[in-house]
Amino acid sequence: MLDLARLRALHAVSVHGSVAGAAAALGYTPSAVSQQISKLERETRTTLLERRGRGVALTEEAHHLADAAQELLAIVERTETTLEERRGQPSGLLTVAAFASAARGLLPQVLADLARRHPALDVRLTEVDPHLSVDLVARGVTDLAVAHDWDIAPLPAPEGIEQAVIGDDLCDLVVPAGHPFTARRVIRRSDLGGERWVCQPPGRVCHDWLVRTLRTAGFEPDIAHVAEENHTIVALVAAGLGVAVVPRLGTGALPPGAVTVPLEPGPVRRLYALWRTGAARRPAITEAVRSLQEHWAARQEA
Repeated sequence: MLDLARLRALHAVSVHGSVAGAAAALGYTPSAVSQQISKLERETRTTLLERRGRGVALTEEAHHLADAAQELLAIVERTETTLEERRGQPSGLLTVAAFASAARGLLPQVLADLARRHPALDVRLTEVDPHLSVDLVARGVTDLAVAHDWDIAPLPAPEGIEQAVIGDDLCDLVVPAGHPFTARRVIRRSDLGGERWVCQPPGRVCHDWLVRTLRTAGFEPDIAHVAEENHTIVALVAAGLGVAVVPRLGTGALPPGAVTVPLEPGPVRRLYALWRTGAARRPAITEAVRSLQEHWAARQEA
């Protein structure tokens, strides 16, 4: 009989495209994932991975087996959901994926709350790029994801995925101390022409929002510096190297040299919790979503 843990490892490699990516999602080391795949190869007497450049690729047989593994894992999930529902208490493993600022600014409190309330529940968090979240849930790689969207980029809602709103994350215009904007009561989008910008890379929602917003206002954005992390973006602004639009979640206190000014209308990103329809009745999902919403509400009231 094929081992479910080994099938899960193969499925994760199929989804993430690499052993390292699968290991990060599963909470294993890359060597542990490789060992699982090697054992599965011996079980099936089939070559599943082959070298390709510096990485590996799934063989045709491995793709077929990974598809079957996805179906088996879905059956197991439905069974576990039924058992947990009958017990009436969250228990077992709950894998959670979240984008960086949520993993830093919201999830620590949520995970601590769940650990305190439900000691039989084992929650494992993985930080992922936000655009991967929906697919990871849909493919069964993670049980629950925290994702976000903006008005210009609605969150996709594929069949079989349910979602709940966690809350709205306001964004600030961050400028260097002493910038002329700091002397004004309000800044409008039509005032943003001629500024040098610090922004996330192309393809990220923050970047696309900035480019579309400025072009709609009649300006071509001058993006002087590009950085992945909001902390880096704010540090560059504090050094006087540009201005930026930064979500509040996970940013923390601004360093000396950076201040926020009111932008009207200001951008808002909405946070969601996502899970598969087959797991909707699972108490662990219900409790995790409840905790996310409660801690978000507490942040807004603080």
